[in-house]
Amino acid sequence: MSREPVVTASAVAGDLRVAVSGLLRQLRAQAEGSDLTKSQSSVLIRLEQGGPATATELANAAGMRPQSMAKIVRTLEDAGLIAGAPDPADGRKTVLDLTDAAREEFRTGRRAKEDWLTRVIEAEFDDAEIEQLATAVALLERIARAT
Repeated sequence: MSREPVVTASAVAGDLRVAVSGLLRQLRAQAEGSDLTKSQSSVLIRLEQGGPATATELANAAGMRPQSMAKIVRTLEDAGLIAGAPDPADGRKTVLDLTDAAREEFRTGRRAKEDWLTRVIEAEFDDAEIEQLATAVALLERIARAT
């Protein structure tokens, strides 16, 4: 005779979505001061993770028209967060990359977020709970890698 599980995957999924959303809000609050739109932030993250790219490549990756990406690129260039250089393989193209200022903002923002997380973990959890949290992080990473 099999019993129904006490905790269902569906219930955990709902609770996890709510918890992760709340955590993301808190993390965003730790790096306040950014007036970037979601699209602008996505371009910066894409350049940080994927390396230099053309505006066309960025538009394709974001699923938007090149004209829309051109506006985003212009705004980020004006803000000093990205810079373009001629493509060594095709001088007609411009390859965009993060500036040192953007890289420093990423470092500073990550430090602020990790400092906040460290303080909360140390204040809210005992050693056994920190071990549980470490195990949960590994599980969350598996979820993030799933397709």
